[in-house]
Amino acid sequence: MRCPYCSSFNTKVVDTRRAGEAIRRRRECLDCGRRFTTYERAVLETPLVVKRDGRREEFNRDKILAGVRKACAKRPIAIEDIEGLVDQVESRVRGLGKAEVESKVIGEMVLEKLRDLDGVAYIRFASVYLPLADLESIREEIDKLLAQRRVR
Repeated sequence: MRCPYCSSFNTKVVDTRRAGEAIRRRRECLDCGRRFTTYERAVLETPLVVKRDGRREEFNRDKILAGVRKACAKRPIAIEDIEGLVDQVESRVRGLGKAEVESKVIGEMVLEKLRDLDGVAYIRFASVYLPLADLESIREEIDKLLAQRRVR
């Protein structure tokens, strides 16, 4: 592993832990003495995502992570919870065992997980993902969310 600070290949692993679906390794450069973290994840066959306009593209975990992070911005949500949510969605998508998955299915998986994680993040994500065209439709979605919370 190359050190990101001095580009040396002379590094050692200091600590290894599981981090959701990945392995987190803490490394130390033996030349400059600085430490850095790497994440290792098995590369599995990924399905193609069928977009609304019919285009197909490779499943990209980072796109989901970016969207969820934006929805969770300035909320009291730990990055580990966000990573866990994305890990769960990624596992479910791979678990479908399909060559192609509609983006709508993936978005619904994310919404389901966000609904349980944080109501504000859910509404933020839903306002972009769902066809919430006006304030009334956003209010209806908030009312549904509040009704579900009261039932629990």
